[in-house]
Amino acid sequence: MVAEALLGAGHRILGTASPRVRKGYSDDVEAISWDRLRSWSFPRKVPWVDARELRAQHIPDKVDIIVAAHSHAFIGRRTRARASVATIGYHPSLLPLHRGRDAIRWTIRDGDRVTGGSVYHLTERTDGGPLAAQEHVIVPPRSTASSLWRDHLAPLGVRLLLRVVDDLANGIRIEVPQDEGMATWEPAMDAPPLFKPELIALPGAAVTNGSKWALVDR
Repeated sequence: MVAEALLGAGHRILGTASPRVRKGYSDDVEAISWDRLRSWSFPRKVPWVDARELRAQHIPDKVDIIVAAHSHAFIGRRTRARASVATIGYHPSLLPLHRGRDAIRWTIRDGDRVTGGSVYHLTERTDGGPLAAQEHVIVPPRSTASSLWRDHLAPLGVRLLLRVVDDLANGIRIEVPQDEGMATWEPAMDAPPLFKPELIALPGAAVTNGSKWALVDR
């Protein structure tokens, strides 16, 4: 879990956010994951907010870094601006490949033999910000979306996010622009088709140790 890893590394968490589990929610795996962060926050007196309602006013003062750990919510410009150093997120693909909320399911559907995880700086372009860290993973035979996430991409995300937060805490900032010529974007598999040409259009030819705040959606 990202929150545990950040605390273990000496960073202070000032708040968390995750989607509130709705009555009748059918995906038990997702519900357990979301409830875990909410339950983790309360006994530690860490403020928690429903990620669907997160706005700039929910971000405490003196926040250094906002961390979106595999968030499906778009974090707007005003909210991102509340972080004095960076707003970073984890995406379970080798960005710019498989932008979109169902990256893992599309990886399995397309039969990709190699995938990976990317930590990137959040911008106005969905999943399109400059990269801070990235590693590849060989997709094991007979993998499912659930097994690939659980056994490989989720642990990789924790490790990459911790690395980037540690770098930022030590004044190391990496921003590698994504290659838009390689970009792909797929819609959510469980949602109606979405027309977002800005996501697929291709163009022609210091903070000190003890960074504070994690916005952890999973």
